[in-house]
Amino acid sequence: MARGAPELPGRYDELLGANGRTRAGQGALASFLRRISLHDLNQRKHDAELAIRSMGITFTVYNEGENIDREWPFDILPRVIMKPEWDRIEAGLIQRLRALNLFINDVYNDQKIIKDRVLPRDLLASSKNYRAICRGVQPKFNVWAHICGSDLVRDADGTMYVLEDNLRIPSGVSYMLENRNISKQVLPELFAKYNILPLDNYPSKLLGTLKSISRHTSRYPEVVVLTPGIYNSAYFEHAFLAQRMGAELVEGTDLIVGKDDRVYMKTINGLSRVDVIYRRVDDLFLDPEVFNAHSCLGVKGLMRAWKKGHVAIANAPGAGVADDKVIYTYVPDMIRYYLSEAPILPNVPSYRCAEKLQRDHVLQHLESLVVKPANESGGYGLYIGPMESKRRTEKFKRLIKAHPRDYIAQPIIQLSTVPTLCDGGIEPRHVDLRPFILQGKQSYVTAGGLTRVALVKGSLVVNSSQGGGSKDTWILGKQGR
Repeated sequence: MARGAPELPGRYDELLGANGRTRAGQGALASFLRRISLHDLNQRKHDAELAIRSMGITFTVYNEGENIDREWPFDILPRVIMKPEWDRIEAGLIQRLRALNLFINDVYNDQKIIKDRVLPRDLLASSKNYRAICRGVQPKFNVWAHICGSDLVRDADGTMYVLEDNLRIPSGVSYMLENRNISKQVLPELFAKYNILPLDNYPSKLLGTLKSISRHTSRYPEVVVLTPGIYNSAYFEHAFLAQRMGAELVEGTDLIVGKDDRVYMKTINGLSRVDVIYRRVDDLFLDPEVFNAHSCLGVKGLMRAWKKGHVAIANAPGAGVADDKVIYTYVPDMIRYYLSEAPILPNVPSYRCAEKLQRDHVLQHLESLVVKPANESGGYGLYIGPMESKRRTEKFKRLIKAHPRDYIAQPIIQLSTVPTLCDGGIEPRHVDLRPFILQGKQSYVTAGGLTRVALVKGSLVVNSSQGGGSKDTWILGKQGR
């Protein structure tokens, strides 16, 4: 089956090189695509959709005040990355999270990075996710962000960049695991030809990370997953991970902080001590005693228990200070400062609108740039210059001038493409990649991650909340035939 011709000049296709020849290690996939009929592919797509429906794999889109549950959008054609390249990416992700955790621990304690003028003091003072109540806390191993999802993009020259880091409540790992399970069902012959590195050990690795941060080594740690409830967009993932880890899935009303400032879970047999909370609730709703007094999602007194070391929380409150997209622009500096190492993975070149010279450049070239709010996620609030109306361009000029600290700008990255099954056949579509990194006593990176794909032709927006889909990501341990 022939693939469509390249859509855009200068883009990087991960299956075919510039000369139209198959890239190293992708021979089995290319041969499969040439041989199989569109009817057979569509039948396998139908089988995948039935599996998704029967397993209840959904996500929620918030739209105009409504919560809309949708089946998980999955493209059956995999994305393939060779292990030698992945080894470098893995090392870069571990390096990056180590530096970010050193940064978070520093800004809540000695603030050396500010005293040494590597990071401006006013940047921290104006951070929406800096939690002053966390000052002086030092979690076990000095690790604050135990689970990170870093978004990677490949540019037209083949360079893999870190687009952003997600350190508050990163999501998507359950969809990564389910994508793999479905791929095995619908593409068994490719699994027979390729040596694909496994993913299914992630829940045990996550559980091991969570257990390792418990302060109570004399007893088997009780781990719970704290969810906002069934109406949260990622509830499927909360329930999935709790079940896979053998941990209790709880809501705020299921927990209580006792007079001894320890956390207990309500059970039919009475109160049971909790050692580690994998929270999927935002900071501001964690504890009505210190944050939002009207929150029903958290647990009154939880921050007291955490600060006294009676319970571990992953990710720790306050870790989101490093989730700021302006802070992101300083990560290469953090790596040099804390680790005395050169960054392995580069950032996307970025402009800080808070700095006048860079702001002036952004305002003069707005139509050719991407502008991102410092603390938005899911593709919300994004400005993509060539796609915007004159009216919205003028609006963003006013926003940047009024609140320069709240924005960064980047050149448009022509995301790499991979073969994707579309209505008319197989066509190239743009993708990014979210691997998941764990850090506790040890570090771990998933062998691949969640590839998100822009299902709309020519679109660079891959977020599922904005109409994107997903793919299985195969890291090949050896060359495929």
